[in-house]
Amino acid sequence: MKTQHDTVAGDEARVPSPRGRLPFGVYLLSFSLFAMGSAEFLLAGVLPAVAGDLRISLASAGALISAFAVGVVVGGPPAAVLTLRLPRRTTLVATQLLFAGCVAAGLVTDSYPVLLASRFLCGLAYAGFWAVAAVTAVGLVAPDRAGRASGVVVSGLSLAMVAGGPAGALLSYFTGWKGGFWGVVVLTVAGAAATRFALPETGGGPEPSVRRELRVMGRPQLWVVYGVTLLSTAAYMVSFNYLAAFLTDVTGVPGVWVPAVLALFGVGAFAGLSVGGRISDRWPFHALAAGAVGIGACSVLLGLLARHAWAVVPLVLLLGVAGFVLNPAIYARVFGIAAQAPTLAGATTVSAFQLGISLVPALAGIAFDAGAAVTAVAWIGAGLAAATALVVLLDRALTRRPARA
Repeated sequence: MKTQHDTVAGDEARVPSPRGRLPFGVYLLSFSLFAMGSAEFLLAGVLPAVAGDLRISLASAGALISAFAVGVVVGGPPAAVLTLRLPRRTTLVATQLLFAGCVAAGLVTDSYPVLLASRFLCGLAYAGFWAVAAVTAVGLVAPDRAGRASGVVVSGLSLAMVAGGPAGALLSYFTGWKGGFWGVVVLTVAGAAATRFALPETGGGPEPSVRRELRVMGRPQLWVVYGVTLLSTAAYMVSFNYLAAFLTDVTGVPGVWVPAVLALFGVGAFAGLSVGGRISDRWPFHALAAGAVGIGACSVLLGLLARHAWAVVPLVLLLGVAGFVLNPAIYARVFGIAAQAPTLAGATTVSAFQLGISLVPALAGIAFDAGAAVTAVAWIGAGLAAATALVVLLDRALTRRPARA
């Protein structure tokens, strides 16, 4: 049962910050997501070292990435249900400590099966934190700032892509591949401690109910938004994942410049989240449509101008902007549809993001197996963006349909 303290804390948490700033708790959640998300992007940078240290093949080492992704996809919704009646702050602290513990468990052993299992459990904890963090951020602000708050939280993941993963890989270069992951453990534990002592409890909403959460998940329009999430994520990630090969083999960019161009994507993603967060509360469909069209346009131009570095480099930046301008609007739509039962809906959103990322290798693999060049990824992205735009139009049409009496 909700106490008076919970309600008061929730009301205080919603008091607008001076000069229009968001509450400190929103930025704290973003930091925690940055710390945890860095582990996702770090592994790719140290994969050969992991394979050599554990005496396994590179393909087996790559399975560690897949284990994390599977944990996120399948674990988020059940974790949301199991922790539904726990205070959100407690859940956030617990998932961060579980994540840190699982990362550490994988570092103190030389057993590949243990490391594989720890990566899967990290995915579970990561998905549980991300879902509850998004709901908590919305609870800390007024309803007309929900999209912006969600955008700030998700920007932690963009920062992990731009800085966390590369910085961890650099640390691992000097300390061995485990050094970067120990850094993740330290940052995650620090985030958990700050969450426990600096984040207010949110309150004032309806009493948590598994039945209500499941009933809301039956709304068809929610699954339309999940379709937008999956398709749009795959649309920009299919180009990003193969960008290194694209730049060196087709565009002719020297290998030494590839990390800088990849970082441009992250800079664009950060900018896209900032813009999307500011417009998605008032114009969510505009943000969704602009993102889909932007991804499609950048993908087509990448395919047409693949050999010209003067065009490809700025297009990578713009692809990051277009890809991530949708994310705050997606959360705004999800929490708008599932306002009375947001936790499971938020967890499923996280799973849809990760599923979109996980589908990329399969889609690209089909094209490559058929003999297509690496430039095919840009055209795949354009096709997925077109499908995204159609689903956005469907979502808008369903929203405009008069409600049944």
